[in-house]
Amino acid sequence: MAQTLEEKIKVKFKNQSLIKRALTHASKSPNNYERLEFLGDSILDFLVGDYLFKNCDKDEGFLTVMRSHYVSESYLCQVFDKLNLAENVIKGKSMSGQLPKAVKADIIEAIIAAIYLDSSLEEAKRFIERNFELEKFDSVKDTNYKSKLQELVQAGFKCAIKYDTVKTEKGFYSSFYMDEDLIASAEGEDKTSAEQNCAQKAIKILFKE
Repeated sequence: MAQTLEEKIKVKFKNQSLIKRALTHASKSPNNYERLEFLGDSILDFLVGDYLFKNCDKDEGFLTVMRSHYVSESYLCQVFDKLNLAENVIKGKSMSGQLPKAVKADIIEAIIAAIYLDSSLEEAKRFIERNFELEKFDSVKDTNYKSKLQELVQAGFKCAIKYDTVKTEKGFYSSFYMDEDLIASAEGEDKTSAEQNCAQKAIKILFKE
């Protein structure tokens, strides 16, 4: 027997219109998740930061990297898929096929805001701690290659850096430049992954890592 939405997220809503709105895409209705996502983004940022501050004694740089990992589009997309929410999304006919990563991430943030508005910050915190595996922060691999590349270049070179990222038929194509010199290029299914793949490649070329 298929799980209900409330069974999936383990939250009972007093105001059902809130969770419905959190799952409604703009292609279906103007009363959609976008404003909720704005609020949920801030709540998630705060609660993840609060958890890491209280449970991890490492420095600010490490805490920043860990928070970036847990609030990233890729990680939120994993949470969405783990909860199996695709069939619960309310979308218009123009929104066909697989949901984009950005939409999945936005919906998780909107759900967090809906829980907060319907219940409390504490209930939103419980939802995050159930589904985000914050306790495993020590085993998280830093995959923010853009940030790492920027730090390495700033430490070893005096030059301007930039990414030139364009949309293609298959996704996105990104090129990394130092001043006017092309260092590396890579593809990705979205803009973020293309630039991260490009940065990872540039690190290997420049620093043999």
